[in-house]
Amino acid sequence: MRGFDFKAPDSLDGVCALLAEYGSDAKLLAGGTGLLNLMKQELVQPAVLISLQHVPGLDGLAVDGNGIRAGAFVRHRRMETDPAVQRAQPLLAAAYGHVATVRIRMSATVGGGLAHADPAMDAPAVWKLLGATVHARSARGTRQIAAAEFFEDFYTTGLGPDEVLTEVTAPLPPAGAGWSYQKFLPRSADDYAAVSVAALVALDGSGKVAQARVGIGSAAPIPVLADAVGAALVGEMPTPQAIAAAAQLARDAVDPLDDLRGSAAYKRDMAVVFTRRALAEAAARATRA
Repeated sequence: MRGFDFKAPDSLDGVCALLAEYGSDAKLLAGGTGLLNLMKQELVQPAVLISLQHVPGLDGLAVDGNGIRAGAFVRHRRMETDPAVQRAQPLLAAAYGHVATVRIRMSATVGGGLAHADPAMDAPAVWKLLGATVHARSARGTRQIAAAEFFEDFYTTGLGPDEVLTEVTAPLPPAGAGWSYQKFLPRSADDYAAVSVAALVALDGSGKVAQARVGIGSAAPIPVLADAVGAALVGEMPTPQAIAAAAQLARDAVDPLDDLRGSAAYKRDMAVVFTRRALAEAAARATRA
């Protein structure tokens, strides 16, 4: 690993001042589970590391009638195990519970996982599906970015070089909505998925689908919100045939790459299979609600 300066400010204003001074020469360090690996591989070579370890106010986690608010320094393990998150946003808790190993989840942070912008990670597709908003701050002021516009490419977000992600917020899912998180791991449990699928399904009084949302990870340069899949189910009874037909549309929603976890063609097939499974489980939960 190449040499770098290390800064550890004790306030958010101090972080913003350092980012304004160093710009793209600086990187923010939270849990370090992603950034340090990139530095060891010399894929990124910051001149300055700015630690968030001593910055107060970034580890708040609250759930109320308006939705969920998670600070950037909230650990993955807390998102997985917090009772309020499990009750109000079980899909989000499940996704964080699938991240690598407990050791990683104890270190990795919500903000770091989003800002890292690796499309193979578990949580970004779920935040996008939930209609989340990313909150950023710089010396110039604060800014809100819709999760649908936040992810731009591999490891690339809408954050400016002088901005720090401070928190992410999302509304609650519809009352009685069923959910599912499916992850296909062709190798070890702490590896990235070949494909992951999150689904939310809400039914109307007649049992037909009132709303369906599908988010797919590991299948494109950014997390995919498969709008066509959900739209195909709205107004339909969630029968196995209707779900299977809608899931087929996932094939055209994704744009995977060939890698060690499978060919692009194989991943397209798996996107269909796991979208069908996720929708079926989400619909079953909604029916029982």
